[in-house]
Amino acid sequence: MGFVAWVIFGAIVGWAANLVVGGRDRRRQGCLVSVLVGVVGAALGGLLYRLAIGRPMTFEFDFPSFGVAILGAVVLLAILRVVSGLGRRPSDRS
Repeated sequence: MGFVAWVIFGAIVGWAANLVVGGRDRRRQGCLVSVLVGVVGAALGGLLYRLAIGRPMTFEFDFPSFGVAILGAVVLLAILRVVSGLGRRPSDRS
């Protein structure tokens, strides 16, 4: 995929992962953050796919690639939420 395709794919994946992880109480994130989460999540999903299946994932515009990318982005967002939540005091959490 070309650079523009990765940006579009990353934005869609990042937005979808934010919907999955956050639900109704999701945090708003900007377009750039969505793209970064989507692209890094796609790479993480590809790594997880390779570790689980044993063969590399080729990313194209298809549903299996979209699913693997969302899985990686959801894992990434969940880890980031846990890590960012650890630095807060119990009275700060709402």
